[in-house]
Amino acid sequence: MDIKNDRRNTTIKLTTAGVFMAMNIALSSFGIPVPGGHLYLCDVVICLAAILLDPLEAFVVGGVGSFLGDMIFYPLPMFVSLAAHGMQAVVISLISHRTLKERPHLASGIGVAAGGLIMVVLYTLGKIYVYSTFEYAMIKLPYEIAQAALGGILGMILCWNCGIHKLYNRMMNG
Repeated sequence: MDIKNDRRNTTIKLTTAGVFMAMNIALSSFGIPVPGGHLYLCDVVICLAAILLDPLEAFVVGGVGSFLGDMIFYPLPMFVSLAAHGMQAVVISLISHRTLKERPHLASGIGVAAGGLIMVVLYTLGKIYVYSTFEYAMIKLPYEIAQAALGGILGMILCWNCGIHKLYNRMMNG
């Protein structure tokens, strides 16, 4: 019976990661236009998935999903997205699952903040390299910060306030 349950949980984890990865790719295809740039909603999916999934699965959703989305829609920064969103997802997952076990909301909040900071720093450094100009990266910095904040807040709301965490746990334990 234990082997059957392990297979069931593996199937659920694989399917969940696949759905989140597809959502990440889809949300990488368009941004919300704001004066001077765009805000992309892929961070919402990355944060939500990273809170729920283990670090490897979170990396696949965040890093590989963003890489594929960029490869399809805007290939120039695809390797920057792989590193930045991949590390963001891993950090969120590690902090959410391995710290403050008695306070999971706080742990995931700390993870989302740390992951967002890492994403902003890596994207800024990556844009300096990809576009060969510090100035361009600095112009885009406020948009990166806003995207990380919006993604983190909405991801936390979906996870904890809308019951996705409870639903995922029920699927894994049921």
